[in-house]
Amino acid sequence: MRRKTLLYGVLCVLCVPFVFPTWWMVTSSLKPVSDIFAFPPSLLPGRPQLEAYRQVFELQPFAQQYWNSLYIAAVVTVGTLAVSSLAGWAFARIRFRGSNALFLVILVGLLIPSEVTIVPLFRLFHSAGLTDTHWPLILIPVLGAPSVLATFIMRQFFLALPKELDEAAAVDGLGRLATFWRIGLPLARPAVGAVAIFTFLHSWNLYLEPIVFLSTPERFTLPQALTQFVDAYGGPMWNVQLAAASLTALPVLVVFVVAQKQFVEGLAHTGLKG
Repeated sequence: MRRKTLLYGVLCVLCVPFVFPTWWMVTSSLKPVSDIFAFPPSLLPGRPQLEAYRQVFELQPFAQQYWNSLYIAAVVTVGTLAVSSLAGWAFARIRFRGSNALFLVILVGLLIPSEVTIVPLFRLFHSAGLTDTHWPLILIPVLGAPSVLATFIMRQFFLALPKELDEAAAVDGLGRLATFWRIGLPLARPAVGAVAIFTFLHSWNLYLEPIVFLSTPERFTLPQALTQFVDAYGGPMWNVQLAAASLTALPVLVVFVVAQKQFVEGLAHTGLKG
């Protein structure tokens, strides 16, 4: 009992550096600007007020920008799951000449920074007339590095499944696609959960691509929108920015609270078998 109490005490102390910034962000969004940088700082707002949250929606089309981030993240997550699960199944269960070499070439995509490819990608989408649209924010993650990492996770999970499952499916008359859909994918729930979580969060926090491809405020996503809350002199409106950041963090917290078990299980089942 004493050991458990000590363990919980140590964990509470260790979580302070992670919890305190979020606590400060939320409480400061309820303070007047003059109280945010007061010394000594206060952990609770002396005079809580929601004025900053009202200004968030008045100064920017924040509701539209919130919807933009939500639907883009959802589409990217579904698209990445479709591509990575099929590709992972193919690399894990279908043996063909050069499969390992091809998979290695695909993994090299993880080593290329997004900043290196942003200029040619901009020229490509500009020539197709897709700048200032959401298509680049959807296609680049689905067909880029996030999908490569997702493919790796799915492949490692499928490699751990017994080969006898394929043989039993073949005896029942199932083809490769039916075997994947009826057997492989249902068994891969932990890996699917892990891929869905990190893909959603990556799309939700995407910053470089929106500032390159988008120029209309109504099409902005949240990371780009957060930089627009400034006063007439270009200075930051701290309480408004913190209020917007608090609203932006809500889906992230919900995803982790609801799906943290699936995330841990998914990573635990994706060993390095190859």
